[in-house]
Amino acid sequence: MIALFNMGFRAFFLGAALFAILSMGLWTAVWGGWHQPRLAGITVTQWHAHEMIYGYSLAVVAGFLLTAIRNWTGMQTLQRAPLALAFALWAIARLTFAAAGSFITVAAVADLLFALTLTLACGIPLVRARQWRQMAILSKLVLLGIGNALFYAGAFGLLEHGVYWSLYGAFYIVLALILTMMRRLIPFFTESGVQPRVKLRNALWLDMSSLVLLLLFWVCEVFLRWHAVAALASALMFLVNATRLALWYTPGIWSRPLLWSMHLSFALITTGFLLHALGALGALGPSLALHTFALGGIGLITLSMMARVSLGHTGRSVQAPPRITGFMFGMLLGAVALRVAGPMLYPAAYPLWILGAQIAWIAAFAAFAAVWAPILLRPRIDGGPG
Repeated sequence: MIALFNMGFRAFFLGAALFAILSMGLWTAVWGGWHQPRLAGITVTQWHAHEMIYGYSLAVVAGFLLTAIRNWTGMQTLQRAPLALAFALWAIARLTFAAAGSFITVAAVADLLFALTLTLACGIPLVRARQWRQMAILSKLVLLGIGNALFYAGAFGLLEHGVYWSLYGAFYIVLALILTMMRRLIPFFTESGVQPRVKLRNALWLDMSSLVLLLLFWVCEVFLRWHAVAALASALMFLVNATRLALWYTPGIWSRPLLWSMHLSFALITTGFLLHALGALGALGPSLALHTFALGGIGLITLSMMARVSLGHTGRSVQAPPRITGFMFGMLLGAVALRVAGPMLYPAAYPLWILGAQIAWIAAFAAFAAVWAPILLRPRIDGGPG
């Protein structure tokens, strides 16, 4: 019996992993000059950025939220035919956008319908259950939908800065969503997963500082282009999140791949803010911070959460994940080193660093897909729902 559409995490996590492999493979071909897609209104770099944000990242967000909201509210989210329809909209957008050319209109319609469907599927149970504390998460999902609309408006020539606002705005919204969720989940998972047991805390001043500084950074960097102010906010975000990370640290995480991967991802996001501040001073290229956020932050944390949620919600132990878990996280960390540290240490080998990072990314997600696909396709091993 195939259980792919029993719960949101199954279809969207498997789809995200396969798309991570295929889209990076296509980007590698474009980067190497072996393939040149027919794009209308956007560049190949903008296509790559859009698909990493609204294709891969949003699929992981969809799978996570459709699963988490059912736990938060006790109400069933999308499953079976409605879930298959939402997944089909996401997949149609990915495939037609990859084909490019005249198909971009089809991609736009499918993409925006998917964003609307996902927002309603998440928002309705939250409102019915009066889960007002989750509105901060829902608001970010709404902003991602608006951001995707801005992208297509820019691609069709209807809004001059639409593509720029969409890509950079949504990229930092995804980071904000990760920071919001990890503020809750890293302490919770760490407390329940290490020996001896620990009690971690979140200081209110860190929560408020992070919220205000990230909002200031987002507005100044993306919309106002006050890069000096954004750089200051970025430097302060580094200090705030480094402090938070120090308060969370306990040596017991190193025996648990599903814990150290989350801590290291948070550390790389924190490092990304430092690199961004240094980049604004002209000390580093801007792409180094961007890819530290993307590979080490978004890539590693999403892979870690897909692995954990898939095990937990299929009746398996998150304390004893498959042996390949450390390998796939190691591959992503290797991709970060190749893409970020490599060009800083030896710029002359830049093309090789990029190619190595692309191969490492593909290897990480191929490992996940090979081992987790049977887990996601089959019913729970304990016979429970989901």
